Amino acid sequence: MREFYPLDIKSINLNWSFRVSETTKTEGLDPTRWRTLFVVAISQLMIVLDSSIMNIAIPSAKVDLGISDANQQWVITAYTLAFGSLLLLGGRIGDYMGRKKIFLIGLAGFAAASALGGIASTEGILYASRALQGVFAALLAPAALAIISVTFTVPKERAKAFGVIGAISGGGAAIGLILGGTLTEYFSWRWCLGVNTPIAILAAILAIKFVHESKAQGDHSYDIPGVLTATAGLFSLTYGFHEAAIKGWSDSLTIGFLLAAAALLLTFVLIEKRVKNPLMPLHVVTDRNRGGSYLGSLVVGAGLFSMFLFLGLYLQVILGYTPLRSGFAFLPFTAGIIVFAGVASQLLPKFGPRALMVPGLVVASSGMLMLSRITPETSYATHVLPALLMMSSGMALVFIPLTSTALHAVSPRDTGVASAMLNTSQQIGGSLGTALLNTVAATAAATYSAANAQLGEKLTPFAMTHGFTVAFKFSAGLLFIGAIVLFFFINIGKESLVETEGAGFH
Repeated sequence: MREFYPLDIKSINLNWSFRVSETTKTEGLDPTRWRTLFVVAISQLMIVLDSSIMNIAIPSAKVDLGISDANQQWVITAYTLAFGSLLLLGGRIGDYMGRKKIFLIGLAGFAAASALGGIASTEGILYASRALQGVFAALLAPAALAIISVTFTVPKERAKAFGVIGAISGGGAAIGLILGGTLTEYFSWRWCLGVNTPIAILAAILAIKFVHESKAQGDHSYDIPGVLTATAGLFSLTYGFHEAAIKGWSDSLTIGFLLAAAALLLTFVLIEKRVKNPLMPLHVVTDRNRGGSYLGSLVVGAGLFSMFLFLGLYLQVILGYTPLRSGFAFLPFTAGIIVFAGVASQLLPKFGPRALMVPGLVVASSGMLMLSRITPETSYATHVLPALLMMSSGMALVFIPLTSTALHAVSPRDTGVASAMLNTSQQIGGSLGTALLNTVAATAAATYSAANAQLGEKLTPFAMTHGFTVAFKFSAGLLFIGAIVLFFFINIGKESLVETEGAGFH
C-alpha cells in the first residue's frame, strides 16, 4: 500500500486547483462558437478564392467582352485597389457599427457585386463589379477576424480557430486556381464570379443565427482626416506598385504615385498622433509583437507571391500544362497547409509563436530555393512537388501564429482595426512582391538572352526559366528576412500567450 507524504497532498491540491481553474475558464463560453467559426471560414474562403479565381478566367472574359490586352489587368486591379485601400476604414466601421452587422452587410454586398459581374455585358460593368467586390471585402475581412477574436477566449481553442482561418488563407489561392479552371473549362468564366452569390447568401443566413454582435465601447466619432489620408495613401501605394510591375520603377506615373503615397501616409501618421479618436491608434502598430507581426506579414507576402505567379507561368508556358492542370499542380501546397495548420494549432499553446514561425520560414525559404533549380528540362515530380511540400509545411507554421500575434493583447475597441492592419500588410506585401519580382525576373531573363544567343530556339524557354529562378532566389531571401524580423520582434512566450491571450475579450 502506497504511503502519502505531504508532497502528494500538495500535488493533489494543485491538481484540484488546476481543474477548478480550467472549469472556471470554460464556463460561460458561447455554445455556438464552432458554428460561428464555420460561418466565418466560409466568408474567408470566398474572399481568398476571389483573389485568384479570375486569373484563369481572364482569357475567356477578354474574348466575350472585347477587352484589350492593355485593359485586362483591371479585372484583377479593380478588386485589389478597392480592397487594399479601404481595409483600415472597413475595420474601424466594424468596430463602431457592430462586427456582425458589418459582416452581414459585407456578405450581402459581395453577393450582389458578384452577381453583377456574372451578368456583365460590358468591360466597364465587369470592372465596376470587381471594384464593388473589393469594397465589400474590405468590410468583410476585418470583421471576420475580429469575430473570431471576440468569440474564442480560451487560448487553445483560439489557436485551433486561427488554424482553420490560416489554412484557408494559405491554401485558398491554390483552390481558387483549380475552381477557376474547372468553371471556365466546363461552364463559363461568368461562374467564377457568380459562384460567390449562393455562397455569400448561405453564409449570411447562417451568420444571422450563429454570429453574435460585438462592438467597441466609448467614442464612435470618425477621424475624417485620417480616413481620407489613409485611404488615399494606401490607394496610391497599391497603384504605384501596380504601375511599377507593368511599366517599371522609373516610369513617371510610378514615381508620382509612390511619392504621393509617402506624403499621404506620413500626413496620416502625424494626424493620428494628434487626433482625439484616431482611425488607427498608433499603439496598435507600435506594440513590439503586433508591429513585428505586421512587418513580418508584409515581407512574407512579398516573398511568397513569386511562387504562385512564376511557378504558374513555368507550368503553363514552359511545361505546357493546361490552366486546369496547372491549378491541380498547386493542390499539394494546399493539402500541406491544411495538414500542418492542424499541427501548428496544437503546438502553438505549448511552444509559443516564435518557436514555430522562425523555423517555419527557414523551411519555406529552403523550399523556395529548391525551385531555383528548375530548368525547361526538369520535371514536376522531381523538382516542383518536393518544393511545394516544403513550403506548405513551413508556411503553415507561420500563418496560424502570425494571426495570433497580430491580435495579441489588443483592446476590444481596436480588434477590427488590428485585423484590418494584418490584411493591409498582406495586400501591400503582395503588391510590392508583384512589382519587385517582376522587375527582377524580367531583368534576369534579358541578361541571360543577351549572353546566350547561341542557344537558338531553346533561348526563349531557358531565358524565361532563368528569370523565374532568379526571382525564386530573391523570394527565398525575403522569406529568410521575414524569419529574422520575427525572431527579433516576437517575444511572446507560451506562458504569456496562455495568460494574456484573449484576456481583453472576457
